[in-house]
Amino acid sequence: MSLDCSSASVIVAGDVMLDRYWFGDSTRISPEAPVPVVHVQRTRDVAGGAANVAVNAVNLGVQTTLLSVVGDDHDGRALQSLLESRNVHCAFVRDPALQTTVKLRVISRNQQIVRADFEQRPDHELLFPLVAQFREKLKTCKTVVFSDYGKGGLAHLRMMMGDARAANACILVDPKGPDYSIYRGASVVTPNRDEFAQAAGKWNGESDFERRAFKLRDDLELGALLVTRSEEGMSLVIGNRHVRIPAQAREVYDVSGAGDTVIATMAAALAAGQDMESAARLANAAAGVVVGKIGTAPITLEELNRHV
Repeated sequence: MSLDCSSASVIVAGDVMLDRYWFGDSTRISPEAPVPVVHVQRTRDVAGGAANVAVNAVNLGVQTTLLSVVGDDHDGRALQSLLESRNVHCAFVRDPALQTTVKLRVISRNQQIVRADFEQRPDHELLFPLVAQFREKLKTCKTVVFSDYGKGGLAHLRMMMGDARAANACILVDPKGPDYSIYRGASVVTPNRDEFAQAAGKWNGESDFERRAFKLRDDLELGALLVTRSEEGMSLVIGNRHVRIPAQAREVYDVSGAGDTVIATMAAALAAGQDMESAARLANAAAGVVVGKIGTAPITLEELNRHV
């Protein structure tokens, strides 16, 4: 079941960030505090959040437009340059008063030692131009991904959801927080296990999980619900079926960005004409590849097609 996205296009809207990695060795404990001293030997910047979703989609051969807000700062320019080098079309609003979100991870011997986050929420009114751009893009693209990291970049999501539904677009949502009412009417919502528990409550056994999943899907009038469940694989709730998709059996090094890969692959497959179950199985295969990499690392079409 290989994937051909040569004629597919998607819009990605949401919270973008720069994932910064410092790699080094650690052989001693600091004399100042009981923490390791890492001798940083190399650094790497990669796209994170909704930006990572966009890179994943482009890697799969999809024409991708990314809508978001960044600061008018060095990190914002670095992120845009990185994305444009990957052929992502960036439709960014720049705010001089905003700090571009950066997640800094210090890695030693393939282990994350510490993460430092630099972020602030954008002004609500600043985001209005994104809505106008979104409406314009909907005229030619009918597959939409909302990547919600809870950083404030989707302050006008209700309005954008309404526009997407009115345009009969396929709407995919990577959710955040306990209240999913804002995602009502989406084609598919893709929470991980913990995010699902936040919205639907903790479950006791598989039958209780299934009951809660169907209830959440029905209450929100979703086309489908896809819950990623780590080593338990994925659960796709669609129609009257609960489709269980087993996890890919390979070693897990880092789950950073796995959710981004899942929703990007789902969007690419649906935009290319695949049905929901086929798209979910492709997304599961893609997730199995990226968790075997260190750090936020997107899938490639060649990797995906080798594993399906």
